[in-house]
Amino acid sequence: MASNVNPTVRRRRLGQELRRLRELKGMTAEEVAERLLVSQSKISRLENGRRSISQRDVRDLCGVYEVEDQRIVDSLMQMAKDSRQQGWWHAFGDIPYSVYIGLETDAESLRVYEPQIITGLLQTRSYAEAIIRGALPETSQTEIDKRVQVRMQRQGRITDGDGPLRLWVVLDEAALRRVVGSRQVMREQLESLAEMSQLPHITVQVMPFDVGAHPGVNGQYSILEFADAGDSSVVYIEGVTSDLYLEKPPDVQKYTVMYEHLRAQALNVDQSRQLIEDVAKEYAAR
Repeated sequence: MASNVNPTVRRRRLGQELRRLRELKGMTAEEVAERLLVSQSKISRLENGRRSISQRDVRDLCGVYEVEDQRIVDSLMQMAKDSRQQGWWHAFGDIPYSVYIGLETDAESLRVYEPQIITGLLQTRSYAEAIIRGALPETSQTEIDKRVQVRMQRQGRITDGDGPLRLWVVLDEAALRRVVGSRQVMREQLESLAEMSQLPHITVQVMPFDVGAHPGVNGQYSILEFADAGDSSVVYIEGVTSDLYLEKPPDVQKYTVMYEHLRAQALNVDQSRQLIEDVAKEYAAR
């Protein structure tokens, strides 16, 4: 499903290169902003890849950084042009987490901790519709349908025969027990989850209630890793009005260590699948 040109990833790579050039020049973002008569926040947004970068922005920054190699300038200009193209998700209009979708589309592996619900990439259509409707009670049916369609299309990353996403999920037992939609929806969801967990590139572990307090009690997060060595890992934390992206190595390392503790404390793969199947049978029996 990934396209040859991913605008989110291109912006991110371009921003990293512009930050590298600034640091080589020994300038602060504030100094660059003063030279270009723009806000410091604009320079920061350009460098973190959270906004589109025009070819004019690249030209001006290369001038400030005194980049003399025209091949470098041309390469950065082309990246800026590519970064303004649209990814597949833009066809659905305004998607609040479009930056995350762009990263997920290009990621090689994804580690997720979910304390409340089944993670989006493993949701059935019925479960996805019920969870979106419940989480956004004032949302129109048209908007719900759009979000469900985006979620279903995102799942192409784990069914891609050429290079599926390596997915590791730790779910709290609450995600299995919370009735979303109906018991029938939950039975189908858990049966699907158990089946998907048998794929070689998907690992599902369950954190049982009796573990008590553990490193994931503060909430959901994801760690995205990329095949390109130049793309640093990203920790994604979903918010109600805005999302948080952490890319600094110490931050990523802290969440990575925390995830290793979660994996160690959760049930192993076989035990987790057995629990998922047992809970599915409970829903079927009622």
